Amino acid sequence: MLVKVLGASCAAVVCCVVVIAAVVTTVVVYDQLPPAPGPASSPGAGSAPSPLAREDIPPQLLVLYQQAASDCPGLDWSVLAAIGKIETDHGRSPLPGVQSGQNSAGAGGLMQFLEPTFQAVVTRHPLPAGGASPPSRYNPSDAIHAAAHYLCDSGAPADLRAAIFAYNHADSYVDQVLDQAARYRATTPPGSGDCHAITAASPAAAQAISFACGQLGQPYVWGGNGPEINGGWDCSGLTQAAYAAAGITLPRTTYDQIHTGPRIPENQLAPGDLVFYGATDNNVHHVGLYLGAGKMLHAPTFNEPVQISDYRWRGDDYYTATRPAAIPPAAQSDSRASP
Repeated sequence: MLVKVLGASCAAVVCCVVVIAAVVTTVVVYDQLPPAPGPASSPGAGSAPSPLAREDIPPQLLVLYQQAASDCPGLDWSVLAAIGKIETDHGRSPLPGVQSGQNSAGAGGLMQFLEPTFQAVVTRHPLPAGGASPPSRYNPSDAIHAAAHYLCDSGAPADLRAAIFAYNHADSYVDQVLDQAARYRATTPPGSGDCHAITAASPAAAQAISFACGQLGQPYVWGGNGPEINGGWDCSGLTQAAYAAAGITLPRTTYDQIHTGPRIPENQLAPGDLVFYGATDNNVHHVGLYLGAGKMLHAPTFNEPVQISDYRWRGDDYYTATRPAAIPPAAQSDSRASP
């Protein structure tokens, strides 16, 4: 590890949502996707391990990689496991600096930390029980949790490439890590992208999609909260109502919805996730409901009805995604408090 020590909403009008019952003829399939990563996630948060991962990674380390991913909400455990694989073959490498001492660059331990970098990380972030006292870069638990914090401090998961580059300053290293991480993740059904065959990871996501599918063809209305209220929908009004139908309360505007639910890396999108467009958290201007297969359902703009579109297109300004279906009931926001 060659690193330095780390020294517009679519609506201006806010109204209460009246949930409109919608009946859509669909086949609903629950894909059993893994839970969204987050601080309260249990071991196994993020993607499911592939057969290769279960064969290659020592079981106790697989648990540690999964647990430590929760230190950086939205980070998939497979990235930590990929770093552990590339750096030391999960501690099995006989090279100097793995079990003790350090290599010629000064790196040591399972995750190959420089000692000053490791100390800086553990000073900022207390590590959980189960490691050494004081924390040691040679202790697997300490090293893996410290790596998760370091990646988070470096921009993960929003800018995963930059975070991995900060870990080891080489584009080829970043590519190696991302490729290994992809091989450690089990493939999951990508969703149908079709309202007549809804594929979702949970009942809440399926219900939100079903409601939104029932609004196809409805007019776009700026500040719209539904055909029975304003005669149509705008983008965030539709997503708010879709999740209200699933029993999950979202704020009214894109500015607030983007802060609700765990952030999801683009390579982990699942049906029911919200996809946002803009440059920063403070100027997102559009939101859609991801359906899978590269499609989203959304209320686009004036003179375009609620429709299904590709969620990526040439020149788009895709920004990030969130997973409202993963919000615990006690953590749901109250839209009545939204400005």
